Amino acid sequence: MQHPKTNCLIVEDEPLAAQLLEKHISNFSYLNLVSICTNAISAFEVLNTEKIDLIFLDIQMPVLDGVKFAKSLKNPPSIIFTTAYRNYAVESYELEVVDYLLKPITIERFLKSMDKYFSKNNTISVPKYLPKQVSQEDEKTYFFINVNKKHIKVNFEEIEYIESLKDYVGIYVKAKRHVTKLKISDLETSLPSYFLRIHRSYIVNKNHITAFTMQDIEIGKMEIPIGDSYKERVVNAL
Repeated sequence: MQHPKTNCLIVEDEPLAAQLLEKHISNFSYLNLVSICTNAISAFEVLNTEKIDLIFLDIQMPVLDGVKFAKSLKNPPSIIFTTAYRNYAVESYELEVVDYLLKPITIERFLKSMDKYFSKNNTISVPKYLPKQVSQEDEKTYFFINVNKKHIKVNFEEIEYIESLKDYVGIYVKAKRHVTKLKISDLETSLPSYFLRIHRSYIVNKNHITAFTMQDIEIGKMEIPIGDSYKERVVNAL
């Protein structure tokens, strides 16, 4: 028996967070991503024109936040809230949403949300929704970052290292730095396996490492410190 696809909508203003959700959804054969919206207004337009069964809804968004947007819908689809902040959980659960996902969202945690959704809607059980194998050719080799209201394409393999700047990150590509508003922990989950976290403030591309000691890693002329709690991980990886 062939089961109907679940039509999904992502409402997320952070490109990397949206890409990660898109990647998770693509691993499930019965999930169909209809659209990605960066704000509640465009999401409202999609809901009026498309049949949506499930919304992955960011709470912190410009113009209208996710909670207010959810409350404004008369007959909302199922909702899974996504956010980087734990303190919204109580209010979101009062809306009887399916789940509340804390960023960065792992595939294991995403799977639990799918279990809740399918159980609630009495549809196919989750074991048949286990992630399908994604070939290496299907993996994205690039992503876009928002720099001064411009979306800039960055190839993963060209990134030398990434530096945390509090609520921003500096992404170093061929000795040029791109600064975008993003937490390094959110970015870390979206990177290919050849990236390595070596410090709470640094992630490096292993393919660009030219030398290393127990104290630091060299990428060209740049010396990047290895955090004490990361030394064992770095030694094992290199």
